[in-house]
Parts: sequence; structure tokens; C-alpha cells
Amino acid sequence: MKFSLILSLVWIATFASIGIASGDERPNILFILTDDQGYGDIGRHGHPLLKTPNLDRLYDESVRFDNFYVSPSCSPTRAALLTGRHEFRSGVTHTQQPREHLHKDAVTLPQLLKESGYRTGFIGKWHLGGGKDYAPQYRGFDWTSTNQRGPFEHFDPLMIRNGKREKKTGFREDIFFDEAMTFIDEAGDDPFFCYLATYSPHAPLDAPEKDIAPFRGKVDDTQAAYLGMVANLDENVGRILKFLEERDLAKDTIVVFMNDNGQTEGLDVYNAGMRGCKCTVWEGGTRAMSFWRWPGKWKPHQVDNLTAHLDVLPTLCDFAGVPIPGSLQPKLEGFSMRPLLESAAEQEWHDDRLLFHHVARWPSGLAESHKYAMAGVRQGNYLLLQSHACDNPECFKYSSQCVTLDLVRKGLKSITYTKENAQFHWGVTPADRWTLFHSKNDPACQHDLAKENPELVKSLAKAYENWWNDIYPEMMEAGGDAGEPIARGARKKH
Repeated sequence: MKFSLILSLVWIATFASIGIASGDERPNILFILTDDQGYGDIGRHGHPLLKTPNLDRLYDESVRFDNFYVSPSCSPTRAALLTGRHEFRSGVTHTQQPREHLHKDAVTLPQLLKESGYRTGFIGKWHLGGGKDYAPQYRGFDWTSTNQRGPFEHFDPLMIRNGKREKKTGFREDIFFDEAMTFIDEAGDDPFFCYLATYSPHAPLDAPEKDIAPFRGKVDDTQAAYLGMVANLDENVGRILKFLEERDLAKDTIVVFMNDNGQTEGLDVYNAGMRGCKCTVWEGGTRAMSFWRWPGKWKPHQVDNLTAHLDVLPTLCDFAGVPIPGSLQPKLEGFSMRPLLESAAEQEWHDDRLLFHHVARWPSGLAESHKYAMAGVRQGNYLLLQSHACDNPECFKYSSQCVTLDLVRKGLKSITYTKENAQFHWGVTPADRWTLFHSKNDPACQHDLAKENPELVKSLAKAYENWWNDIYPEMMEAGGDAGEPIARGARKKH
């Protein structure tokens, strides 16, 4: 209550002083986040098999952030984009409980928007904790809808909308998009924020046969199902864009489309020439699509400035006219992308910014020994990284990324997401030094530039040391190393 009252008073005072419009003059926001779709999984990015006419249309009509990065896996990305802060600060270091729980004191984007008069709706995959204080309805959403069994329930799901259960008929993602349309209709004349987070194309894989059939015989069955799930997403994006037009809402609605991490089951089919996949710090592990459309307001163009999920909260608050509380503002690690959205001209914009990547996912209780295991720093087009197992033998008793990397170091070619390219996509770097790559000129990360650029390596390595020393105690206090580690051979999530 105290936070709500203070934020409401700040909001009223700010709008009165600077004359920002309220009510239906503020843009609606439809934010679509897909799960495990790769950057390359769209026609416009050169996919050899996928036909994505609706995503291609969105691409053509959007401001496209082509140097945009997220976290290496899903819960961390969700935490960062909803808070504008690195996921470690909210204790989110894994997709397993309790380390996927967004700390209960974290201030979220929907919370800020709701307090400023937006109707806020969540549909689909949450993966930031359940129960009191953690579920979407406690994090700023006043309308929620998801299915009971999450990724394991593809057809005829039991949906839970605002606490009420109802069996639905059809494919899960089709129903998710239907639910989003229902929420938008129910928002009435209020500006809305609709956060639609799909499970597709996350494993387990399945989709309507009509979507899978075009890929059968061209790739294996797993890849065909994966591509079918992406094709279904494309159809649904087309449906909801048409819905906005039919409701005369298109010109009043910002549409954002993003994927949450690097490539998964489509890795061996196409990865846009990049090295790496989900749960790696290579280029292909964190580069994401980021399309932003506001018809009549933003001219479609490509942006090459270094941008990230951390920029989502400050950008949407900026355009929604939502003031960020003074206590939160200095803690934000993202920036408003307004200048990049409103002008197609090449421009300087936080060119000295640093982005820090860490796969995390260490066995609980072993955070300290994973400081350099699968970590990276990004500045401009340069990526400094280390990709190797930790030096703690205790780690190898449990299911961990270090086990994966150790197997790759020993020559394994077939591992998670790839049948034969583990040496490339899960590549292991020397354990005693940083490597450096120019991600724009060398997205496959084949040419280590560390020896040629010793001062840059030194500068970025020092920045990483400072970042880790700063964030580590906050991460620990927020629960980022909590829980029981998972024994080798036990079931785990990717």
C-alpha cells in the first residue's frame, strides 16, 4: 500500500507538471515474448525452410534492434526485462526452484504501469515463481491467464483465468492468443499492457499437424515439430495484428516482439551464421530479435546500437508517461531507447555501455567457484568471454553446465540441441585467460582477437571483476545460490 500510494502521488504530480496526456491518449502496449525461438527463426533473417509472412510483415513495419541481447536462458531474461536490472540482482540465476523466483521486493514494469492507470494482463508462461508474493497477480498484473500443466499440455488445455478453471479445446498457443484478445477487449477504454509469453517453441515439442507437415522429410521429426511450432506462432501473430486493426487499435498500440534466449532444437537447421545456443555465452546464446512497431509514430528502420532487454522497462515507461520512482531510477541498468525509435538517423547512444553475461545455472551452493565459468562482457561489437568448466570437483557430482563443457572439452560432438556440432556451438575456451571476438564481423566467433587488443581485454576484464564484486553479495542476499543441487542423472529443465 505504501509503495502504491507514493507512486500514485508521484505520477499525479509528474503529469500535472509536464503535461503528459493520460487515459486513451497514452499508447497501448502488446508485448509478445516467445520461448526458445532462435534469432534466425524468421524468414527475414534468412531461414532456409521457415515461411513467416506475418513476422516478416512485422519486421518490415517495425524499428528493428539488430544488436539486441538477452540472457542465456528464460527465467533470467524475464527477470531482466521486467525489472530493468540484471537478473542476478533479483536472485534469478536458474530455471529451477527457488532460483527462478523473482525477489519479492523487485519493482516490475507491470506494477509501474498499473499504478499509472494501465490495465495490465498476463497470458502464458511466467517462470518467475508461483504462490503468494511471486505469481503474476502479485507482481502488477490485474488479469492473468495460463494453462495448468505449462509446456507439457499442448492440446485441449485446462486454462486458469483470474483463478477460474475452464477446459478449452484446441492448441495451447492458439488459445493463449485468444486470451490476449479477450483481455484487450475487456480493458475497454483504459490503456492496456498485455504481456503475452508463449511456451512455443520450447520442448516438449508438438503443434497442429498442418503446421508440422511442411517440414516432414526435410529435417528430422524433432526439428519438424520445432519448426511447426514457430510456424504456428507466425499464424497467431498475424491473427492478433488483424484483431488490432479490426478493433481500430493498431495506430494506438505499441507492439513489441522478442525471443527470450538463443537457439535450441533448430540449431542444426539454421542459426544465422552464429556460434552458440541457449545456455552459452557465445554470440548465438544471447542475441535476440527485437521488433518495435507503432504505426504512424515510428518509421521502420534498423538500429545497430548495442541494446538489451534491460532497456524494455525504461523505454516503455518513457512512452507511457510513467514516472520511475526516485529510489528505483539510479538502480536501473537499462536506458530509454526513445531516440533510437524516433529517428532513423545513425546516432551516438550510450556507446560506452557494458553488458554482462553469465550462464549461471551452477549447482546451488557453488556460486563462488563459477565466477569465470561461462561468462562474458560486451561493449559495442566486441565480446569478451570465457566458456569452460569450473575448477571445483564438487560441481561434477551434480547436473550442471560444467559437466556439459567438460564432455565437449574431451571431444564430444553430440550434446544438448545438436547432433554433431557440439565442438562449435558449445565451444570451450582456455581456462586461464579471456578470449575476444568482434561479433559483427565474426558472428561465428572463429578469430580470437585477444592478443591483438591487449588493452581492450584488460579494460573489459577489469570491468567484469568490478561487476562481479559488486553484484555477487546482492545476488547471494536475493537467493541466487539457494536451494538443493540436482544430482547427476536427475531430471532437469533446459
